[in-house]
Amino acid sequence: MKIKKTLVSVATSLAIVLALPTTANAETYIYTSNLITGTDSKIERDKTVIVDGNKIISIEDGRKEGTTYDNFINLEGYTLMPGLMDMHVHLSGQNEGPSSYMKRFTNNEADYAIAASYYAEKTLMAGFTTVRNLGDMFNETVALRNAISQGKAIGPRIYSAAKSLATTGGHADPTNGMKKALMGSPTPADGVINGVAEAREAVRQRYKDGADLIKITATGGVLSVAKNGQNPQFMQDEVDAIVQTAKDYGMTVAVHAHGKEGMRRAILAGVDSIEHGTYMDNEIIRLMRKHDVYYVPTILAGNFVAEKAKIDGYFPAIVRPKAAAIGPLIQNTFAKAHEDGVLIAFGTDSGVSPHGENAKEFALMVEAGMSEMDAILSATVNTSKLLRIDDQLGTVQAGKLADMVAVKGNPIDNIKLMEDVAFVMKDGVVYKQL
Repeated sequence: MKIKKTLVSVATSLAIVLALPTTANAETYIYTSNLITGTDSKIERDKTVIVDGNKIISIEDGRKEGTTYDNFINLEGYTLMPGLMDMHVHLSGQNEGPSSYMKRFTNNEADYAIAASYYAEKTLMAGFTTVRNLGDMFNETVALRNAISQGKAIGPRIYSAAKSLATTGGHADPTNGMKKALMGSPTPADGVINGVAEAREAVRQRYKDGADLIKITATGGVLSVAKNGQNPQFMQDEVDAIVQTAKDYGMTVAVHAHGKEGMRRAILAGVDSIEHGTYMDNEIIRLMRKHDVYYVPTILAGNFVAEKAKIDGYFPAIVRPKAAAIGPLIQNTFAKAHEDGVLIAFGTDSGVSPHGENAKEFALMVEAGMSEMDAILSATVNTSKLLRIDDQLGTVQAGKLADMVAVKGNPIDNIKLMEDVAFVMKDGVVYKQL
């Protein structure tokens, strides 16, 4: 079966799935020259991974092809590894300069949902079989998550935060920048809270809406139409209430934060990950290590906005200086955090930068001092631990779900090979093949 490397349409993808052999009890034998299992930092040579249904059942030495009733996939000259995971995406849209800020006035729920479906497929074809979507407009990725899991749409396994939580005027307040007549008074249902009671209500509303986790904007941000990109935006008791309530409902908490004080309050409250983390210092690094908080760096987004800030009119005047100041700092922050032993989970903030280019983050991580293997592990085993699904995904092992991707050559020799994924299997189904 020959499939073009370019992004295939939903219709074509469905055709691929339907065209797969359906012989009863058939297994799939995947021979690869190089195998990264994710269980350690080694590359294993000449291995065959055997898949039955949606599970890996064994890993064998050498080339095994099974019987004439089995499926054989030859990845000679390729490196096979666990499906990649991106812990920070925004599938519902993509930054397109000035027009992006008009979409909240022109787009309907259906527009965001259809865009999310399109970008989800693009993300899967880039090798990312699992993502955390950190912020919706209308809970559209909750619906998309369900559609994908039911086989009605093509895309990665989605863990959705539904709507992000902010304070009045905070980074995720959806009415920032509007004239007063349009602002209204957003409520916890809209993702805006003030005080402990509303903090608890907002988490419970996310649970009711079907969210998998909670995302809060603990400080100002870069692209929101608000002046400050660093200031703390929740009081300590508000963050505490969010985290306590989230834990009651079995949900983790991801925290957008650039400034130090917002990070400090969030870490002390017991959150699970810090996103961006631009101005973290030695104190924050010590706290993150002490409390086993993951850092999701999003270097790609920082570089992207820094470059676009150089273009007159690309960002609103209030956004441009924030993009110019904050964007270039994230890679250096990542370098220090990694050197000092902070737990790293791969994340890009795709949607700020173009979807489908998620893997460009790997080269930026390596450029900042992380080894090629550690960069890959940050997007496989580390991400599975952050999601608390490491018993199912994150490594190539017997008994795990069959999420695997492959690139031609050896990415340990050239990490940029990760930007051209040639083979994608998710849940035992092949979506992209040589």
